[in-house]
Amino acid sequence: MKTSPTRTGPIGTGPIRTLTRLTFANRASAVYLALVGGAMAVATLEPLFTTSPDASLIWVWPALFTFPAFGFVAWLGEAGWGGDAPAWFFIGGIVLAALVQSLVLGTAWQALRGRRGRLTTAS
Repeated sequence: MKTSPTRTGPIGTGPIRTLTRLTFANRASAVYLALVGGAMAVATLEPLFTTSPDASLIWVWPALFTFPAFGFVAWLGEAGWGGDAPAWFFIGGIVLAALVQSLVLGTAWQALRGRRGRLTTAS
């Protein structure tokens, strides 16, 4: 087993790698991030192809997919800008909320998969 010159453990077992693995490298997180990313892509492209004045309402879907974490972002926007928060704040909030919830999903996925090997059926 290789070791890092600055650490005594194996290479790649640090907290950053663990957070990255839990956030991106499992099925639950990947599906969730693909869903949110797809909703954001559709929301970005929809106003380009639609002349309807309601085209900007498509951004409700990415916000709903990232709820309840996005609720905190919306509350901060209301508290900080009084309802006139800039678009970059809400888009960044959707991304941050998606990453936080992906980490939670990854942690839950890891916990459930870890228990599967220890559970036995009663005979």
